[in-house]
Amino acid sequence: MKDFLAHTETLRQKKGKLIVIDGGDGSGKTTQAKLLFRYLKSYKVPTKYFDFPQYYSSFHGKTVAKFLRGEFGNINQVSPYLASLAYALDRASAKNEMEFLLKKGGYIIANRYATSNIAHQGAKFFSIKEREHYLKWVYELEYKIHRIPKEDIVIYLYVPWQIGSKLTENRKKRKYLQGQTKDIHEKDLNHRIEVDKMYLSLAKRYRHWVKIDCVVRGKLLSPQEIHKKLIAVLQERKIIS
Repeated sequence: MKDFLAHTETLRQKKGKLIVIDGGDGSGKTTQAKLLFRYLKSYKVPTKYFDFPQYYSSFHGKTVAKFLRGEFGNINQVSPYLASLAYALDRASAKNEMEFLLKKGGYIIANRYATSNIAHQGAKFFSIKEREHYLKWVYELEYKIHRIPKEDIVIYLYVPWQIGSKLTENRKKRKYLQGQTKDIHEKDLNHRIEVDKMYLSLAKRYRHWVKIDCVVRGKLLSPQEIHKKLIAVLQERKIIS
């Protein structure tokens, strides 16, 4: 850890790191993102936590909430392209703040990012050709048109959809869903299965994605056990020292 502390001394002279925590429903993204945030803050590392979508603070985040409540139709009635625009505009609204922090050498912990939208909307295409066309379009939208910061690493928390479904069965009502316990994606079992497949394919496809198995021999690991795995990955990839 001495090396890590020494590393923080030079953060101001280096570009920061954008760490994305992602995964399917019930994978513990928020828990792990907050644990990592506290870990870095405990070592006086300049760190900012972002939660996407920004349901309460962003105009476009509020539009995403409407979509997830089903106000524009079910998941088969709204084009993945149109849905992606609202998500992308929400992230773009945070672009300047994120860039400022990264230029100062700070760390950003993102609980979901463009990666999550790509998985959920990409899973709606069953034709490989159509899916690839969408992926090309959405990457251009996010990183070339809106020019949001490119993530340095994506930590993909893998919980099989069967277990994830059970973990979210008794979920509390969420404010942005206005009394509902599940959004339109979570209510559709077939969609959850396809999203599971999509995440796994993305983790294999991109080198900066790292899959962490959160279930071992049928048992869900504790938050601290998963956190230790996550820290080990970040050290191995030299995101932190």
